[in-house]
Amino acid sequence: MTSTDTQMARPAPTGRSAAFRPDIEGLRAVAIGLVLVYHAGVRQLPGGFVGVDVFFVISGFLITGLLIRELERDGRVSLRRFYARRAKRLLPAAGLVLVVTSALTFWTLPVVDWRAFGWDVVGAALYVVNWVLAGRSVDYLAEDVGASPVQHFWSLAVEEQFYIVWPLLLVLVGWLVRRSRRLRVRPVMVAGILLIAVPSFFWSVHYSAASPDAAFFVTTTRLWELGIGAFVAIGATQWGRLPRALATVLGWAGLAAVVLSGFLLTSEVTWPGSAALLPTLGTAAVIVAGFVHGNRGPARLLAWRPAVWVGALSYSLYLWHWPLIVAATALWGELGGKRGLLVMAVAVVPAYLSHRFVENPIRFSGGVARSEGLALSIGANFSLVGVAAGLALVLAVPSAPAAGGSASGAAAIEDPGTTTAGPGTLASLAEVEAIVPAPVDAPEDLPAGYADGCDVDVTEDELVVCEYGDLDGEVTVAVVGDSKVYQWQSALDAVAEEQGWRLVYVIKSACPFSTALPMAGEDLNDSCVAWNEEALETVADLQPDLLLTSQRTPTAPASTEDLQDRTREAMEDGLVERWEQLAGLGIPVAVLLDNPSPDIDVYECVAENLQSLEECAFDRETGIAESAALTQRAAAERVDTARVVDLTEHVCPAEVCVPVIGDVLVYRQGSHLTDTYVRSLTPVLARELVPLVEELAGA
Repeated sequence: MTSTDTQMARPAPTGRSAAFRPDIEGLRAVAIGLVLVYHAGVRQLPGGFVGVDVFFVISGFLITGLLIRELERDGRVSLRRFYARRAKRLLPAAGLVLVVTSALTFWTLPVVDWRAFGWDVVGAALYVVNWVLAGRSVDYLAEDVGASPVQHFWSLAVEEQFYIVWPLLLVLVGWLVRRSRRLRVRPVMVAGILLIAVPSFFWSVHYSAASPDAAFFVTTTRLWELGIGAFVAIGATQWGRLPRALATVLGWAGLAAVVLSGFLLTSEVTWPGSAALLPTLGTAAVIVAGFVHGNRGPARLLAWRPAVWVGALSYSLYLWHWPLIVAATALWGELGGKRGLLVMAVAVVPAYLSHRFVENPIRFSGGVARSEGLALSIGANFSLVGVAAGLALVLAVPSAPAAGGSASGAAAIEDPGTTTAGPGTLASLAEVEAIVPAPVDAPEDLPAGYADGCDVDVTEDELVVCEYGDLDGEVTVAVVGDSKVYQWQSALDAVAEEQGWRLVYVIKSACPFSTALPMAGEDLNDSCVAWNEEALETVADLQPDLLLTSQRTPTAPASTEDLQDRTREAMEDGLVERWEQLAGLGIPVAVLLDNPSPDIDVYECVAENLQSLEECAFDRETGIAESAALTQRAAAERVDTARVVDLTEHVCPAEVCVPVIGDVLVYRQGSHLTDTYVRSLTPVLARELVPLVEELAGA
């Protein structure tokens, strides 16, 4: 994404090692073109994301070449000079874009997203946002957070982190060379890069398969791509000796590999595992071929003046295009390819203006060039402006109203006298005075167990056991399933402490406790399969008096032959088989029926419709049909030792499910209940569950 000082020099007609390389600018144009068309939503280019990988190789090549030449010339690397160049080149434009992005987020995106995206802006300004996004990508509770308006900064963060590590490696190389006259810079550099790039590649292959969403963002899976560019830079003195015919073939083959990657690869490919070798090695081949003068490779094509112009603008285009896509999508919905390309065309305007009036004046300023301290100060100040913009967005989130004693929640249903209208009805919404939790705080309104690390992530197969309630209780209740049973933790713990029960939680997000085939998106969730078997063994060893379960998923594939053919019957059979296994172990089952599932993000809707809460209601029967309740009930009817706990009437007492009952917001992300509302249901849950435990457990 970024230019370097080797590219800042004026064009030179000869000399390929240190002079301006117009073919590399043209290669940048290819890379940014792939990214822009891909982000525009053009389906014919499903692998346009490889443009980022092309940028990584180019950056590794240019930065390493710059540092090696300085080390060979001066015998050492000036970290102050290096970081001053990076600061004046990269940070002013980035700071400007972050300010504008924060303003666009404020104007176009829901208030419930401001806090998360504000912190994203802070992370982007500090160039750590890739780790923020990696954490969110595997956070099941963040499933409703949309695409961050600074999501594209992840790759810039990777490069900035590379810019910190790489010069330090060169400093070490310089020290070693000075200490021993036998050592030379480039061979030592090869050894140093191998120590970083090889482990990074193998880690990338492993982690991309194990946790693809997180692997896409983290620095450790990308260092090898920058390392490929570094290897090319180290061999710069040798590439010009290649035969012209070989260089020609190498160059065209490399460019073909890059372009074909955009057309042939899809988002279903494990990335950035070994498949990323195609565009990265292709990029390296194009750069190597460009060292040979007079060959008939792609260098002439890439040096075409319009391509060079676009390549010079690529950093600005990359910065500006994504916030505009996010804002346009928020205003008009899914854009489609044509409107997406129109937004990309519009992005050229701010990209050119910032390049012309912000980047270049600072970059080529004589005063800034003469003062490394001034360059560092300018860069730091622009970064601080970006941080301030993100914090301003966070602080703009409306404060939550004081709860006081007004939040009655389910008490409004239990005691109709608390409302003049029918409790939990559309008419009752007119009496709402305050909403607790505030809609913007709903995603954080969680049971305590999440902070304790008791919920295993979607992609992990590790089994975690947590105990709550009365740890010395004579009655043991195992709570096993996904987040839909875990949402009841606060109420369950309160009941358990009062009744003297020991609660043992075995929880995994998006993983029903069933023998049915579990899914993760379009693929079989292998981690859920492994977790299920270990969970069954754990429960068998525990021998609880009762197992309490619930789940979100209503369907499952009948076989691995067609994973997309999912039915309630297949999930029902899987539940029956699992519960009969438990019956064989002498363990009865209580099933907390899944609550009605809304077809909207209720908390987000409430935040945008505080004066018209009826806009956020949904049909009860549709909500039940979309939940797992019908599947669970049908399965329970087939197993003698299974019982049903149905709290639907207390979550949705009328034909239309309302978003707020007794001043309490009912839903947080997806179909999950807020912890505040769950706690209000504690007496109801006790009335239903205590007799059941006494019946089944013989307590």
